[in-house]
Amino acid sequence: MTALIVVDHPEEWPHTFAAAEVISADDYLRDERLSAMRQVRVYNLCDSYEYQTAGYYVSLLATARGHRTMPGVATIQDVKSRSLLRADDELEEIVERSLHTIVSKRFELSIYFGCNVAERHAALSRALFNLFPVPLMRATFAKSSTTRRWRLRSITPIPVGEIPASHGVFLRQVIENHFARRGPAGRAGRSARYEHDLAILTDDDERAPPSNREALKRFERAARQNGFDVEFLNRDDYGRIAEFDALFIRSTTSVNHHTYRFASRAHAEGLVVVDDPESIIRCGNKVYLVELAKRLGLAIPPTMVVSSRMHASDVERELGLPCVLKQPDSAFSEGVFRADTREQLAAGLQRLLSRSDLVVVQSFMPTEFDWRVGVFDRQPLFVCRYFMAEGHWQIYHHGDKHTVEGESETIAVQHAPHDVLQLALTTANAIGDGFYGVDIKTVGGRQVLMEINDNPNVDRGVEDAILGDALYDRIMKGLRARVDAGKQFKPAG
Repeated sequence: MTALIVVDHPEEWPHTFAAAEVISADDYLRDERLSAMRQVRVYNLCDSYEYQTAGYYVSLLATARGHRTMPGVATIQDVKSRSLLRADDELEEIVERSLHTIVSKRFELSIYFGCNVAERHAALSRALFNLFPVPLMRATFAKSSTTRRWRLRSITPIPVGEIPASHGVFLRQVIENHFARRGPAGRAGRSARYEHDLAILTDDDERAPPSNREALKRFERAARQNGFDVEFLNRDDYGRIAEFDALFIRSTTSVNHHTYRFASRAHAEGLVVVDDPESIIRCGNKVYLVELAKRLGLAIPPTMVVSSRMHASDVERELGLPCVLKQPDSAFSEGVFRADTREQLAAGLQRLLSRSDLVVVQSFMPTEFDWRVGVFDRQPLFVCRYFMAEGHWQIYHHGDKHTVEGESETIAVQHAPHDVLQLALTTANAIGDGFYGVDIKTVGGRQVLMEINDNPNVDRGVEDAILGDALYDRIMKGLRARVDAGKQFKPAG
């Protein structure tokens, strides 16, 4: 992997690095040798990223050439968006903590690869770099005369010639740290056989992650065997997405969540993403699944989509009791309740409708187990039977302190009932060509679709019980094929 630091005026750039070559924007744009190079990482430090400036074209042509670039064109567009500059509640608190001692009404913060020379601004610098991964940027804040709170007004690149001499040593150090941690020198030091870079997003604090540690190790090994250099990321690494060629999410996804923001940013930067943001949206809402099943004519339990205008008595009359209430974005059996009485139904509806204007309610269909068909790249990958937790009506029984999970049994795909596989493939292929888990119940001799999840469970010893390491290899081969083809995972239309 070759690293290029691109600046407007190389004579103004005082640093040299063994891991990177400093060139002018003009050379990058015009030199046919650079255009033909592969496995290139571009650090665009031009003075301006305005539309159709040299800095804009450096990032644009880098993308066309298949070079990895920071910032990407998507980031350049983001920094112009007034809506994105409006801080969310979490960022606002970081801003106030960082700037509360400043007495002036205006403040400029210089951020070098996510760092500032003052340690007290470290958290704010990292948060802004995560939102806008620009190598050298100036964040301008103004204090409101009415609320007395700070507001982010603009993000602009810092021209190389305007970097204070007193910041030189610090700048050099953060760039060297960047190269050592994730830069070309770090990768070259591992092995020259890695052709692409894969980020695996995980969450060490998650109570029920989609893959256990042993499975993650096997994903990593399979990725390396397929030519990926691998790094595990957490939610604080949002600003580094553009450094990679592919993103594989192994943390439970949700639309209003950092996993969706990671997927969206990666998709915008041109990475191969599993799971893509469209799949997260579609799988993440059970109201969508109900409408999809109606359109495709798929069998689902007797179902109502309930709003606050409806009464518990209406639901009881239509579906009977017991019935199951589902928060539209529920996952791993959380946000799903069984109502055995009208009082429980009314209380459950009130609770869920306080969070969402629509709630899914279905007739209760007791079964000994649920089928789970794992589908990847439009093909069945594994088939499991998940049994209900002991003494409970769901696979997961969430207690106050512990979660109890039912037994499971994995069977060979070729031994699974044909109608189970067909229902799973029809459902998954209507979502896209990513990685999905389709849940099905066998009721009265027919197959009934319960739900579809993106980012399904893959735990060592469970879902891989039949294929073993071949399961991980098939997924990584699929990722590698997409990267080689320069394609993203495309959701169904």
